[in-house]
Amino acid sequence: MTKIRHSTEADLPQITRIYAHHVLHGTGTFETTPPTEQDMASRRADVLFKGLPYLVLEDGSDVIGFAYCNWFKPRPAYRFSAEDSIYLANEATGKGFGRLLLKELMAQSERAGVRKLLAVIGDSANQGSIGVHRSAGFVHVGVLKSCGWKFDRWLDVVLMECSLGLGDTSPPSQSAA
Repeated sequence: MTKIRHSTEADLPQITRIYAHHVLHGTGTFETTPPTEQDMASRRADVLFKGLPYLVLEDGSDVIGFAYCNWFKPRPAYRFSAEDSIYLANEATGKGFGRLLLKELMAQSERAGVRKLLAVIGDSANQGSIGVHRSAGFVHVGVLKSCGWKFDRWLDVVLMECSLGLGDTSPPSQSAA
């Protein structure tokens, strides 16, 4: 049985393994050298320090996916806009798990005060990620042509966005500002 839950430090070996596969074999991330488990722990700690969600998808005792968001840019004015990241183990793709993770990430991001969730999708040929985001209500806002170089070819970045909760219809609460 699969379930989505908050990540723990004990999940880091499986999170690191899943991400390393994407770094070495995929174009969804433009990293070219897999980060260490310590690197991934630091990244997770940064997300959690900001009060943002970092989730895992568990199947039995195995982590088969993870998702998190982080501020789109580090400057304070961006603190209500976050970029999502979703990665699945190779054996978990094509089964609807990405959509489940994204929906839960969106709900938890909204509760954390995020008003705009952004998808910065590596490779315009990444139809899986584009489709998952589209199915969750994201809209296409642009393409950055040939801005990444990986696997001896130029790669685009597809930009998509989705307003959460009240979006830009009202100012954020003072407690979140």
